[in-house]
Amino acid sequence: MKISQKGLYALQAMMTLARRHDQGAIKIREIAAESDLPEKFLELILLELKNARIVDSVRGARGGYQLRRDPADIPLSDIIRLVDGPLAPMGDAEQLRGLIAKDADHRALYEVFLAVRDAAAKILEHTTVADIVAGGKNKRGAAKSGPSAVKKRLDGG
Repeated sequence: MKISQKGLYALQAMMTLARRHDQGAIKIREIAAESDLPEKFLELILLELKNARIVDSVRGARGGYQLRRDPADIPLSDIIRLVDGPLAPMGDAEQLRGLIAKDADHRALYEVFLAVRDAAAKILEHTTVADIVAGGKNKRGAAKSGPSAVKKRLDGG
């Protein structure tokens, strides 16, 4: 799995929208300024997120973009898969399973790639936009709701 610059920008924009979730629609220029992102590129990203029904756009003088769902209901995996494709280091999980079944000489290699994909997917599917926003606000809160809390939940702690 490789996260592109576009994927990183999408995640940063989602964090900005999550921080201001209770403020209604946010103008693109405000999102760009707050997230330090190029405005024109951000427009394309937000359109893609809108088409995927992750964000909504609001027209008019008070228009802009807002999250369609609560930030706690948006896993990072949804955003990354939308923008960058499968989480697997090569192909997707089904392709890797097929290679494991067909290519006995290289089965162990493909099993490692599938394990990497599964571990990344587990983390990204259990970490929400709300988790990363909470983790960035204060380190004390991060233990309860940030990425380290997700790791503890995954580890059974």
